[in-house]
Amino acid sequence: MKVLVTGATGFVAAGVIARLAVDARYHVRAAVRFDSARFPPEVETAVIGELGPDTPWQHTLEGVDAVIHLGARVHVMRDSVTDPLAEFRRVNVAGTLSLARAAAVAGVKRFVFLSSVKVHGEGCYVSTGQRSSDWVSQFPYTETDTLAPRDAYGVSKLEAETGLRRIASETDMAVVIIRSPLVYGPGVKANFLSMIRWLYKGVPLPMGAVHNKRSLVALANLVDLIVVCLDHPAAANQIFLVSDNEDLSTTELLNRMSVALGVHARLFPVPVWFLKSGAALIGRRAMAERLLGTLQVDSSKVREVLHWQPPVSVDEALRQTAEDFLARRRN
Repeated sequence: MKVLVTGATGFVAAGVIARLAVDARYHVRAAVRFDSARFPPEVETAVIGELGPDTPWQHTLEGVDAVIHLGARVHVMRDSVTDPLAEFRRVNVAGTLSLARAAAVAGVKRFVFLSSVKVHGEGCYVSTGQRSSDWVSQFPYTETDTLAPRDAYGVSKLEAETGLRRIASETDMAVVIIRSPLVYGPGVKANFLSMIRWLYKGVPLPMGAVHNKRSLVALANLVDLIVVCLDHPAAANQIFLVSDNEDLSTTELLNRMSVALGVHARLFPVPVWFLKSGAALIGRRAMAERLLGTLQVDSSKVREVLHWQPPVSVDEALRQTAEDFLARRRN
């Protein structure tokens, strides 16, 4: 099977390509923006330039049986564009649908699209009616819940999903949509890497009494599901939420990550309401939601429909992440 992987230099794509490259059943073609990316010798590269509505796909799709679409405009903390939503739509919606239409015309049989839990929203909260710090989780998100994205990225992912489902209904190409929460693993960047650095340096953190619940997915688990969805008959035209099937509070995550690093987590308890108030005062309300709020997904559908289980435990995935971080520091 010849598989085209877009966004090939990204964090998730690196894991996907590494997995497919050692499997004799697959021939991998990696779509990249520039001709500077380096992959294993058995991986073919295709330079496509920027992802958008006018990206030329015809030659890149020749002979391709399946597409794993991981290319996207992701979260931009300090966006410099005048209209962020328009830019997200140009790349994540128009760019995705242009590729999907071209893939259908080229005879591609399966299109696997990595979406985001952000199409559901930012979290699940219900007040206990007591103090403002008393929050308990609603039922975790399921694939059939009402969708209510709260930022431009989430809106663009939902609009891409809608367009892909329409294309699937009008062509012979099956589409699989995977909605992912936060992905972590070897090579992780952004906020998760910052957290690892704080723990490793012994920075005292006011996160010793955060009793939220967050669904995460290890890179190895997400990659495994993506590969399963390439040709599993029951995956065709399905939407799946994915997770490690073990939700953690921020306090639990910090403690278990510190064990993986071989350091002591210096956590001290601060009331959640105080942390939320402080974050709001300095304009970090969104960051506080991610650290203090609850966001859970129900991934039972993927287990029931595909009989799939996460192959890597949370502690093993954290250990792999820690080993990679420590190795990078040594080198």
